[in-house]
Amino acid sequence: MRAPSAFIARFAYLVAHGARVLDVAAGHGRHARFFAARGARVLAVDRDPAALASLADVAGVDTLVADLEHPAWPLAGRRFGAVIVTHYLHRPRFDALLDALEPDGVLLYETFAVGQERVGRPTNPDFLLGAHELLDRVRGRLTVIAFEQGRTDVPQPAVIQRLAATGAARAWPPAVPA
Repeated sequence: MRAPSAFIARFAYLVAHGARVLDVAAGHGRHARFFAARGARVLAVDRDPAALASLADVAGVDTLVADLEHPAWPLAGRRFGAVIVTHYLHRPRFDALLDALEPDGVLLYETFAVGQERVGRPTNPDFLLGAHELLDRVRGRLTVIAFEQGRTDVPQPAVIQRLAATGAARAWPPAVPA
């Protein structure tokens, strides 16, 4: 099992113990497992039932097989203390993901950006963020804690954007782990 993203792990302290966490496009659940081990109640969503099956015996993790790109939004009316997204981008659902956050919720988002096509997959521009796109998407809705974009070579060469942000109801500044 792959380790959680270093960025996600670095900002995990923003997610309250016992929070309901939505792991979007969870796959085999590296982040679902990570947050469940930290005391969160995780809903891992993916369209691949075989991948989600690997989470069947993980305490604190529920799974939902769903195609998030289908016109019917499978999480309508549900709210989460945190939404975690890595290596997934479907722009028409971005607002729905933000709407799924509790007023003081946390968004941790990390995915590929323009330039990735020169170093590996994905190469389709539909799956690559434009410059500052994550910032533009949350502007006026969330408080940005951290934003990064550019090339990284760890764990492999990639061009990425990363964002950690909280809802407006979150106290500022956030508590720093001891």
